Amino acid sequence: MSNEVHESEVTTRLIAIEYQLQQFNQLLSNLSDRIAKSEDNFLLVADVQKYKKLQELLIAENFRESDWETIRVIQAITGEPELGDITPDDMRQFPCDELRVIDNLWKKYSQGRFGFSVQIQIYQSVGGSLETTINQDNKAIERFGEQVGWREDNQWKKCDDLDYTLAAPIGCHPSRWWNSPFGSKMTNYFFNRLLVCSI
Repeated sequence: MSNEVHESEVTTRLIAIEYQLQQFNQLLSNLSDRIAKSEDNFLLVADVQKYKKLQELLIAENFRESDWETIRVIQAITGEPELGDITPDDMRQFPCDELRVIDNLWKKYSQGRFGFSVQIQIYQSVGGSLETTINQDNKAIERFGEQVGWREDNQWKKCDDLDYTLAAPIGCHPSRWWNSPFGSKMTNYFFNRLLVCSI
């Protein structure tokens, strides 16, 4: 009788150990999946050097220089040496992942006040949409400009006159990038890209 009880206990323990091993294997499998996904995410930001200076400037809350550096990063991504060489059509192919990295850096180091995602939310809050970007609706852009502090007394301000501190209106920066020689056409195309990329 005692041998049967002993064998029963051993069997029960073995079943319990087997169950724990299955749970452990499942945990390892989940961990492997998470590591693979993390590695994929790191590949999106493979060129850390591209963003290093922007990150450093944002950490230092040097938003004026961060604004210039944002243009340099966008130029590096497009391969164009000058802002004026980046056309509205270039925006149609601009990588969504790169936009997300720039946006995340601005948001993180501005306490969520600045960045492309903040700007697109404001644009939508004043009636902007995919349709307004396609229709080249400049009224929506003007309303957006008023909200983010780029317009005053029905006039566009110069970038040098903007507030480059955390006291600036929400969504004010990055700002210089928007000052394209292509004017409102570029603005509409860029808003369109932000919406398409779900930034």
